[in-house]
Amino acid sequence: MNCLQILPELNVGGVEPGTLDLARHLVKRGHKAVVVSAGGAMVKDIQAAGAVHYQLPVHKKSLWMMFKMVPALADIIKKEKIDIVHARSRVPAWIAFFACRRTKAVFITTCHGYYKKHPFSYVMGWSKRVIALSNIIARHMIEDFDVPVERVRIIARSVDAARFKYLSPDEKRKEEFNVGIIGRITPLKGHLHFIKAMAKVARSIPRLKIWIVGDAPAQKQAYKEQVQVLVRRLGLWHCTEFLGVQRNIPEIMSQLDLVVLATTTHEAFGRVIIEAQAAGVPVVATEVGGVIDIIENNVNGLLVPAQDSSAMAEAVLSIFKDKLLARTLAENAYKKVLEKYNVELMVKNTLQVYEDALKSFKVLILKFSSLGDIILSTAGIRAIREKFAEHYKISFLVSDESKDVLLRCPYIDELLVADFKGKDSGFKGLWNMGRLLRKKNFDIVVDLQNNRASHILARLSASLNRYGYDNKKFGFLLNYRIKDDKPPIGPVEHQFRILKLLGIDLKDPHLEIWPSREDEIYIDELLNKEWLSANQKLIGFNLSASSRWLTKSWPQEHIAKLCEELGYRDMRMVLTGTQADAPAAESLIGMVKNTKLINACGKTTVNQLACLIKKCAAYVSADSSPLHVAAAVNTPFVALFGPTDPRRHMPPAREYILIKKDLPCSPCYKSKCKKKKCVELITPEEVMQAILKIIK
Repeated sequence: MNCLQILPELNVGGVEPGTLDLARHLVKRGHKAVVVSAGGAMVKDIQAAGAVHYQLPVHKKSLWMMFKMVPALADIIKKEKIDIVHARSRVPAWIAFFACRRTKAVFITTCHGYYKKHPFSYVMGWSKRVIALSNIIARHMIEDFDVPVERVRIIARSVDAARFKYLSPDEKRKEEFNVGIIGRITPLKGHLHFIKAMAKVARSIPRLKIWIVGDAPAQKQAYKEQVQVLVRRLGLWHCTEFLGVQRNIPEIMSQLDLVVLATTTHEAFGRVIIEAQAAGVPVVATEVGGVIDIIENNVNGLLVPAQDSSAMAEAVLSIFKDKLLARTLAENAYKKVLEKYNVELMVKNTLQVYEDALKSFKVLILKFSSLGDIILSTAGIRAIREKFAEHYKISFLVSDESKDVLLRCPYIDELLVADFKGKDSGFKGLWNMGRLLRKKNFDIVVDLQNNRASHILARLSASLNRYGYDNKKFGFLLNYRIKDDKPPIGPVEHQFRILKLLGIDLKDPHLEIWPSREDEIYIDELLNKEWLSANQKLIGFNLSASSRWLTKSWPQEHIAKLCEELGYRDMRMVLTGTQADAPAAESLIGMVKNTKLINACGKTTVNQLACLIKKCAAYVSADSSPLHVAAAVNTPFVALFGPTDPRRHMPPAREYILIKKDLPCSPCYKSKCKKKKCVELITPEEVMQAILKIIK
């Protein structure tokens, strides 16, 4: 595995030691470790560990500089054949995000801070996996940055215990009592509250020594001066040392009797706590952020309210006065560090995140409507599942009116439903749906709908791999596409032309539908009420295609004559259709005298219709969705085609008879026609003969 970590600088801090530890152990385990930063004192340590370092100005918050760094980082990713890019700060994360989109490397982030809810911070939640250092940071990213829970992993910071020598507080205690605060001198680290607490402590500990380890960044020098002024004003200058940046933290810890973490705001983790605990130094810390993950009050440390100098002073004095408490806290803390915060565990967990991100993929299939087309897509869904069997999660976006077909589909892991006639309508609806898809971080989008809305959603998903037809409906928004020259091939074969781009061949075209046991019981009860004899053959007839396609409908007098013929042969006819077809069904029932028709129009869901058609010996329909249902349940059918081309719309089936009149004007694809000869010329006798032939 080739891994690249990117961070602003490699100087002393909380992020840098973790970067070094991970790079060192990656190399030890045979992986390639690359680090990109603006340089710093720890570069030589990175190189000594066997990692490769590239120096780029990835620390500058300049949009122009960030823009320039994207191709530079992309070149490094390509050169080093990087699999994983791990960003550890916001500016590097922006650069890495766009570089990964160019190179298709996997993008990972670690949230080292409690970020303000600002647009600049959102990039930390855009990665395939978001590593949080503590529970509070994980909740912050989920609740405030809308990061899906499934993408978040909690990996605490670690400490290399071998670098720290554990000394019991009893062994260290001398005449002087050394209290240290370690970290950048900035307001959020609480130095002013710490100094006020030390002024109170100094009244009870005459030989108190205060160590302030760390320095202020250039923009916080005024705050450092404020701290120094307070030290002088409170009479602590004689016992306070400003030690500046120190690289040898183990040496510092070996001389401290107590470490105080005085942070005033949410701390992501608090690395200095576990470093102190690895050296046997008791810790007093403010009860903020990730600190509560590390310290259990009065068990392995003492917690005090933030910005409460009095409580902080009392906690320091309790450890000074009670040697047994100091020793107990240190021993308990050391055990927890070895168990939960060791480097090997951090590296193991991080590698698991890397491997999971590399082998886990998410596929989105777009197919909104219509009902028949959804059924036609089941062969493709099955083939996609077979292709992406392991480590792939398959989601399907469908419209609300067509969702029932896929409720029990075994080939998809997640069904996403869009209300394109309601809240998801229009551009605003598409935009909001796109936001939802982006959160899910799909690796592949397969657009089987191939219209403007689906192409827009594919692009809004931000997936790097978008497959579909190159048509005049914004097909340019897909980056893997094939020309839609509308060849005269079946609908399933037409879909598989797209799937061919994914290396999926059409081997099994049969369609499927998945009704429930409750659906079967409903149909049994419906037929029992109609006194259907066990020996009678049931013939299904779909009354109409849709209100839009009047040209597909067979004349009512033809249907009536067919029903009469079936009645003479002791066969029952069940009429299927929507609620809108119910009046036509009632009219037809009045026209037929020698047999009792079963009216199921508007009485079934699509899954119940599947159970009903399955009970039919044969089914007759124009080019419409019930024809596809019949194919899915393997019921022999007679297909009546008029204005549409059966070569392009006939569902794959085992047993069927196609009836179509070859007229000069057919196929015309007209939804309205005064003549309607193409369907009127199909006679009841022809259909009757086809039924008899197919049920033999």
